[in-house]
Amino acid sequence: MVCGVFCLWMGTNAMAASTGFDEQLLSLQKQWAHINYETPAKEREKAFEKLAVEAERMVQAYPDRPEPLIWKGIIVSTWAGARGGLGALSLVKEAKALFEHSMEMDPAALSGSAYTSLGSLYYQVPGWPIAFGDDKKAQKLLEQAVKINPDGIDSNYFYADYLMEEGDYAQAKVYFEKAMQAAPRANRMVADEGRRHEIMAKLEKVEKKLR
Repeated sequence: MVCGVFCLWMGTNAMAASTGFDEQLLSLQKQWAHINYETPAKEREKAFEKLAVEAERMVQAYPDRPEPLIWKGIIVSTWAGARGGLGALSLVKEAKALFEHSMEMDPAALSGSAYTSLGSLYYQVPGWPIAFGDDKKAQKLLEQAVKINPDGIDSNYFYADYLMEEGDYAQAKVYFEKAMQAAPRANRMVADEGRRHEIMAKLEKVEKKLR
């Protein structure tokens, strides 16, 4: 009887912990989407900085989970984009380290999001001696991201964006269209809508290049 009650107590607490984790992660995701897609550009840098502090608290609370590392990396890398210039370099290096750490734990976490996010950094940041940008590494990571999550909106979007930057407009069009066909993500309406607007804008550019 004691064991039964104890096991029930343990199971209930494990479920509560799991629910708390999921709610905290979803909160980070929703706040990121709100800042990135609904907040005026001049206010984003400070908003991302504040959100990064919240993400760090989650990283500290769940040191054995890769998901908070991935989301802190996404927040920090987007914060870098909002800051811009040389002042952003320390942030992109921090984001890179966060993605790499998460991949050491579980490279397939969040449907391979670390591959997508790290790959996007490699083709968007400057190369040596300024930073670590490397198109070949970007390609390898982004191809792996699509392999893990072949129907994902972000995996296909960032691979398409990389291909567009490389001048492969025909293949970029294929992957942008695939990203547009991705199924809506649960509780991620703002992020999905914002990403689709980005896809449509880039598809228009690609189609002009193909005419």
